[in-house]
Amino acid sequence: MINIDSVYQNVLALANKEQRGYITPQEFNLFARQAQMEIFEQYFYDINQWSRQHGNSHEYGDILTNLEEKISGFEIYDSAGLAITSSTGDVSLGGLADIYRLGTVKVTYTSQGETQYYIAEQVQGNELVKYQKSPLAKPSFKRPCYVLLSSGSGGNLAMKVYPNPDVTDIVSVDYVKKPLNPAWGYVVVTGKALHDPNPSKTTHFELHKSEEVELIYKILKLAGVTIQRDDLAKAGQNMEAAMVQQEKQ
Repeated sequence: MINIDSVYQNVLALANKEQRGYITPQEFNLFARQAQMEIFEQYFYDINQWSRQHGNSHEYGDILTNLEEKISGFEIYDSAGLAITSSTGDVSLGGLADIYRLGTVKVTYTSQGETQYYIAEQVQGNELVKYQKSPLAKPSFKRPCYVLLSSGSGGNLAMKVYPNPDVTDIVSVDYVKKPLNPAWGYVVVTGKALHDPNPSKTTHFELHKSEEVELIYKILKLAGVTIQRDDLAKAGQNMEAAMVQQEKQ
């Protein structure tokens, strides 16, 4: 967790240097959400990149290990109780409002006497017919598969599992959850916004503590664009680029 007030005060200090402008709490909260999601999404691209390279044996210097540590706090395992439509095999993921990346899907066909789960393989919709007609690849109770799809007017994520599970069967998933939206809570006293740490108003960044500096630079860059201060945006961009370059050396 990263204290959101610490980030805000640092951003204000950098923005106010040489009278570069003031960032309101409302603006900061918008920038904070975007900056957090940019950093969070980058984790997945970086893992893909660094997994292709040789690591090292140093306890704290392996980049891939560090990335996995940063994501570990967002991993949810064996989320069960998913709604199953037995007639179609649809499994709704709408109850998992915080889902960001779907991981392993596990199916236990208790209606068929199975007592253990089997990992379902994801297939594309246009490949399903080939799987179903193949004697070796055809989905079975011990080798299920699923197709991702959207359901409902809200476009909630869902999946169709094969063979179709019964309502008494159990489908569970592992997934990476989305970080909570950060919010700098405040009260206005004599026309000035003062930080209110009450949890009903303030939500801290859920990112790893090592991301505090990058958050500050990203927010500073976004603020410069919004208040039309090219010097501020460029300063934030340059500091962010220097930090990224240092990480990749």
